[in-house]
Amino acid sequence: MEQKQVNSMIAEVFNEISDGIKSGSFKRKVKIGLTTFGSEHGIEEMVKAAELARSKYNDFEIILIGPKVQGDFKVVEVKDAEEGHKKMVDMLDNGDIDGCVTQHFDFPIGVSTVGRVSTPGRGRDMIISTTTGTTSTNRVEGMVINAISGLSVAKALGIKNPKLGILNVDGARQVERILRELKSSGYDFEFSDSLRADGGAVMRGNDLLAGTPDVMVCDSLTGNLLVKIFSSFTTGGNYETLGAGYGPGVGEGYRKLVNIVSRASGAPLICEALRYCATCAENRLMDIAESEFEKANKAGLKEIIAKNTKEKVKTEEEVKMPPKKVVTFAIAGIDILELEDACKALWKEGIYSESGMGCTGPIVLVAEEDSKKAEEVLIKSGFKS
Repeated sequence: MEQKQVNSMIAEVFNEISDGIKSGSFKRKVKIGLTTFGSEHGIEEMVKAAELARSKYNDFEIILIGPKVQGDFKVVEVKDAEEGHKKMVDMLDNGDIDGCVTQHFDFPIGVSTVGRVSTPGRGRDMIISTTTGTTSTNRVEGMVINAISGLSVAKALGIKNPKLGILNVDGARQVERILRELKSSGYDFEFSDSLRADGGAVMRGNDLLAGTPDVMVCDSLTGNLLVKIFSSFTTGGNYETLGAGYGPGVGEGYRKLVNIVSRASGAPLICEALRYCATCAENRLMDIAESEFEKANKAGLKEIIAKNTKEKVKTEEEVKMPPKKVVTFAIAGIDILELEDACKALWKEGIYSESGMGCTGPIVLVAEEDSKKAEEVLIKSGFKS
């Protein structure tokens, strides 16, 4: 290690000690990355968000990932958004940052983001679970798992006994039945009660505006629409100002803290997204989520879902998964209901693949060197035109 790097590390440690003396606490500041490429409002807007967050919340460090900019922020330089995401993942894996705020990150199937909005009726914060990504290709199963993800985030935000409501969309009653059975089997949580006269755990539009539950459960497409409306209804839609964005990706076994904002998000919202990410990092959201999924599984989560969704067990040829590779090449155009079968078709040909969700829909991820053959196999198998 060069002497310059050593000196920088020593200076950083002494700065943290100094901050600890001033605040009366020696707790380490979490480090939150912010990728600056990709915004419709330009890199200047992302830097403005970082400056706003630093002036408003001086208890976490912000590291910019993007081009060199004026000012005294630490910048990890990359040439474009794609390289920014790769660098972000490396930094998360290496522990160089504790979390990151970005746009258009490809989460695997099983992971979706938990948003946070400020409701107009009463100015109350409400968690929307979930807002982008796909928890499951089965709508009802996905919403049930979204409930666990939302409760995990609520606890990471310091809500000790969060109350959960289910948005009145297709499948809501089935989701309610499953969650009530899960609760009676030992997974402890509380339902919210609608503000409408007939009450109940299924929430109406009025409950959205008032922020009745701590956690509002819905499918990710509806959640995505809700965040967009709540965040930009005063600006005409092209500049998101309110709330904290689309939130961290949460799913069973997932360990990277990545918070999503939109290309239309403005500095005020991104500022709060940085605070949101920092709080999740400080309170170890991923550990909380792991614990919540363990408790839910112990209460029979998977068995209760299977029984209530009446999934038929398929008898099909067992396909062995090839050795794992680093997968960075995304193949789009696969129907979400055929995504897992498409991956198995590639496995059958000896091509390692993973399913995922990009900003435009489902994707199959393969290694760069397998991309051409993979596309040929998918076209030949009828999964892609």
